[in-house]
Amino acid sequence: MQGDVTQDMAESRRRMVDGQLRPNRVTDSRLIAAMGEIPRERFLPPGLAARAYVDEDVRLPGGRGLIEPMVIARMLQLLSIRDGDRVLVVGAGTGYAATVAARCGARVVALEQDPALAAAARRATAGLVAPADLRVVEAPLAAGFPTAAPYDGILIEGEVSEIPAEITGQLAEGGRLVTVLAASERGQAARAVLGRRIGGSFSVTPAFDCATLALPAFARRPSFVF
Repeated sequence: MQGDVTQDMAESRRRMVDGQLRPNRVTDSRLIAAMGEIPRERFLPPGLAARAYVDEDVRLPGGRGLIEPMVIARMLQLLSIRDGDRVLVVGAGTGYAATVAARCGARVVALEQDPALAAAARRATAGLVAPADLRVVEAPLAAGFPTAAPYDGILIEGEVSEIPAEITGQLAEGGRLVTVLAASERGQAARAVLGRRIGGSFSVTPAFDCATLALPAFARRPSFVF
């Protein structure tokens, strides 16, 4: 029975790659190989494992979630990971995107502030990548993780209303940052964006429209109205 389940999941991964990634401009061969090999079901509670390869976000207890395969693949592709890059994944959740990034050659710090999610990430990532290539740390998300900065790449794994300067300041010169920015006006779509730090300045370019789960730690603080 266990063999049948494992085979079914492997087939689901193949269909995910062929049906969700390849038709949607995911062309990085390392990324395709990593997502075709990593058992995404390990990053979900047992009761949600059957939803590991659906083409939508999977909500986790506590209001967080696992971003749908096509969106996280395109976000990681935007990050343009090179072998040995130092990458910070902010809001790493159960560690799936961080594991994919490590399989693509990055040395990853997976930042999570929810102790239960951080513990789940440590369990899920064990044995999938070398410990030297991925470590899970617990700290407030909106402050990034300056202890290990500067980073060649930063992935903020979810939708945010704005990108804090505390995080962009942790990029190395020439570093890249990818996240999803919430729409600033009603009727607009949220967009994945690519930010770069060049000459000490940080600028952002829209990449593609998408919708994903918001990261509560980055919610815009309500302003007072007089």
